[in-house]
Amino acid sequence: MGRVLLAAPRGYCAGVERAIITVEEALRRFGPPVYVRKQIVHNTFVVDDLTRRGAVFVEELDEVPDGALVIFSAHGVSPAVKEAARRRGLRTIDATCPLVTKVHKEAVRLAEAGHEIVLIGHAEHEEVEGTLGEAPGHIHVVDPARPGEATAAGAGPVSWLSQTTLSVDETMRAVAELRERYPGLADPPSDDICYASQNRQEAVAAIAPRCELVIVVGSANSSNSRRLVEVALNAGAPAAHLVDRARDADEGWLDGVRTVGVSSGASVPERLVADLLDWLATRGYADVEPVTLTEERLTFSLPVELRSGRRPR
Repeated sequence: MGRVLLAAPRGYCAGVERAIITVEEALRRFGPPVYVRKQIVHNTFVVDDLTRRGAVFVEELDEVPDGALVIFSAHGVSPAVKEAARRRGLRTIDATCPLVTKVHKEAVRLAEAGHEIVLIGHAEHEEVEGTLGEAPGHIHVVDPARPGEATAAGAGPVSWLSQTTLSVDETMRAVAELRERYPGLADPPSDDICYASQNRQEAVAAIAPRCELVIVVGSANSSNSRRLVEVALNAGAPAAHLVDRARDADEGWLDGVRTVGVSSGASVPERLVADLLDWLATRGYADVEPVTLTEERLTFSLPVELRSGRRPR
């Protein structure tokens, strides 16, 4: 009846895999409970699975008992959060994605050089909150959809940084508009958009024109997953939807559809994609054609506390 174009790369990126393994290894080595500030990654299936295994997810450190072990999520935290943990005597493991840490270091370096920084991102996202905390007096957050609201002040140089999970296109549009306001706007030393976000966006953009429908597996609070839906629509797919699980898909979406594109966000386990492919197969879409744009081989080492064998402190 129909076919599926299965985009690759998709699913776990190196930073997500590192963060999840960090929680799993901490549970194995130190035993439950292991506390995690915020969701370790933005995926409900992953969070539920780790909760069953003994992880306790909290919003803030005041929910963590004194002296307990707490893991900082892949999205990063501000220096103020780390200091609060130190004052409480909490044992900590930092699972911040190294690519987010790179943006933090860029923010500190630019602030120390006297730059005002326009941070393109969503103010409510944990990653943006953590980056902002690195140089709160110098960073001005602006929504990528409203770059005209940027408020960088002063006569000194202005640079931009971005949330790593934005779409490349929306970021570049925001930068172009910012440059009209700040003609001397300086670029970051390297692209802030996560390689995995960019690769997944390019893969979805490649299949979208060949599909009547694109389904992206990912949770609603996953920025990079939501961006994939936007990319699919902008690249020519007549319809695109985000589903947390296969059970969230709507059979009505398939009316008149011959080709379905499938991808998943960077925090999505492959088993959830397999479930969606099974759901599609039972509805006549058993012909699956993989479409691979690039191979990803990047890996990140675990946090030093788990490599050294010493207890976190």
